Amino acid sequence: MGKIYVVGLGPGDKEHMSPAATAAILKSNVIIGYKTYIDLIEELVKDKEILSSGMRKEIDRCETALSYAEEGKVVSLISSGDPGVYGMAGAMLEVVHKKESTVEVEIVPGITAANAAASSIGAPLMHDYTVISLSDLLTDWELIKKRIHCAGEGDFIVALYNPKSMGRQTHIEVAREILLKYKSKDTPVGIVRNAKRQGESAVLTTLDKMLDENIDMLTTVIIGNSNSFIENNKMITPRGYNV
Repeated sequence: MGKIYVVGLGPGDKEHMSPAATAAILKSNVIIGYKTYIDLIEELVKDKEILSSGMRKEIDRCETALSYAEEGKVVSLISSGDPGVYGMAGAMLEVVHKKESTVEVEIVPGITAANAAASSIGAPLMHDYTVISLSDLLTDWELIKKRIHCAGEGDFIVALYNPKSMGRQTHIEVAREILLKYKSKDTPVGIVRNAKRQGESAVLTTLDKMLDENIDMLTTVIIGNSNSFIENNKMITPRGYNV
């Protein structure tokens, strides 16, 4: 019987990938993942059997990984960020459970997009925060809006994933409108594209003006709480220490 590693690459830059993730990939006979993520680790997988596929093939990738592992192969199933945060970990475990397989699955964590983006703009996540994906492919949009309302009412710092795509242009506008019901228009906002990898850009702005900036699927948007502020081009949310 083989084994499946569900590996989080973090942002994608090797410098921000954990030694455990590198070790799992090197131990594996087979590498399976979304082509864009496989390309990020091409130097590590030159001698491996590689199976890559496009978007929305997550369950196919999990079933393929299980098939190879049941043949005795060691498999790395690749996720960006952390595989347990909007990644492949849950789907892989669900497939193993459904198939009643005894294959061992090990989850290898990675730096999330929220954490990577936060480090690029300062220390915005120093208090309670929530992460909300604006993609409604797998979650009903009405439920997503409800969660945004709850985050605003609770004065959470809010990290928005998948904020805007070619086919989904207005969800970020609605999210901002909802949060303006609870947060000041001057609330600090950090907009980070390609966090901690090649081509990174970061902008600090406000909730009122955030839509003036370029936002797409490679962007993470971090919206502060009522105590967040910007100082020396850094976004800071006080933890409450007596500084």
